[in-house]
Amino acid sequence: RRDPCARGRAKGHPRGEGGARRPEAGREPRSAMSARIFSFYINNKSGGLIYQRNFSPNAAKLKSNDQLMCASTLNGLALILKELSPVGGARPMAALEATSFTLAALDTATGLKFFVVAEPGTQGLDVVLRAAYVLYCDYVLKNPFYELDMPIHCDRFDARLGRLLADVPR
Repeated sequence: RRDPCARGRAKGHPRGEGGARRPEAGREPRSAMSARIFSFYINNKSGGLIYQRNFSPNAAKLKSNDQLMCASTLNGLALILKELSPVGGARPMAALEATSFTLAALDTATGLKFFVVAEPGTQGLDVVLRAAYVLYCDYVLKNPFYELDMPIHCDRFDARLGRLLADVPR
């Protein structure tokens, strides 16, 4: 069976062989314009990194091992903040603001954690994370070749996520 998540079109197709739109002359691709969002992470139930992508040249340049450690640290930070809350039954971490970035998080009902690192003061990241979870459900979970809690390799999910994050308002 053919992987429904893989892109592949005939050479004569207007979007080309890989299925991605060719940028118009003199225009950057949409993903390059997403300077508001630095990075995007998805962790599985056990805190392991299953997806990471940088969306800005200003994003931290991390090696793959450092990305795994960073994702694990984000997961641990979210758990620690939940435990430190003086209010019983506190909600999970939603956002952390620093002078150079904003970190927003979403805990899903299935145990996944979505994280986005953005420019300081970026608004609506909770909505963006929920929309990213919908994309995950539509393009990753419905892919018959995807195994739960394994790294995500889905071109259509990448493309749609890139479009979503490119539309974050300035």
